[in-house]
Amino acid sequence: MINHEMIFLAGHHRSGTSLLHEIIREHPDITGFQNTGVPEDEGQHLQCVIKPARAYGGPGKYIFNRNARMTEHHCLATEESAHAMMSQWKRHYGSDNKYYVEKSPPNLIRTRFLQKIFPNSKFIVILRHPIAVALATQKWSRTSVKSLLDHTLLGYETFAHDRAWLDKSYVLRYEKFVRAPQRIVDDIFRFLQLPSVRIEHSVKSGVNDKYYAMWESTRLSLKNRVLPVVNRNLEKRANRFGYSLVEYEKLLPCDLEQSIGR
Repeated sequence: MINHEMIFLAGHHRSGTSLLHEIIREHPDITGFQNTGVPEDEGQHLQCVIKPARAYGGPGKYIFNRNARMTEHHCLATEESAHAMMSQWKRHYGSDNKYYVEKSPPNLIRTRFLQKIFPNSKFIVILRHPIAVALATQKWSRTSVKSLLDHTLLGYETFAHDRAWLDKSYVLRYEKFVRAPQRIVDDIFRFLQLPSVRIEHSVKSGVNDKYYAMWESTRLSLKNRVLPVVNRNLEKRANRFGYSLVEYEKLLPCDLEQSIGR
């Protein structure tokens, strides 16, 4: 089996995974993709073993396709797949680093598969408010806000279910990260059992505000015709992950938001 120390980043499109990837890959012991020419330097586009999100509908849609999800029982969960993927990825990785980081949105629903073929994997998963994810993704999916909220929560629910099978995983929330980025990064590197690094990137807070304003505008335009149905169906699901579609600026407790390792 592949014995490389793999660090997989996962999270929905527009959840902050790209920024986190840039920060983590700058650690002297870690190598990550950069200047590859593919969207956001995502590993899903740098191999041809497993299909990328676009093969299943793309952002805001792919998780609805059951074939997009992969577990340890998938027919491709083999040592051959691992070697094939790594041989393609290694063209873009540094050669002198012990740890390899890879980030792709579909990792969110493929953690069990990735752990099967890369047994030494560690997973870092970032959650962002479903309202922000939905409205930021709509320009690509061109689907309804309700569908996008459902898609966002389904991704979180899939990961929450699969997490019980993972040996090492760490969950953070975008909203807490942008408020105290260095503290969160320090905690991430403690999880990785590596010395931390000083963040050199600009991390903007308050980015969610424009999406909250868009959501409020949507609430007003719907004039109670649709929104109560949306909230009734989705609010409880959002609450599980520490978010609310009603009091959207408030962070609720989230049981997933911690590191685990066995």
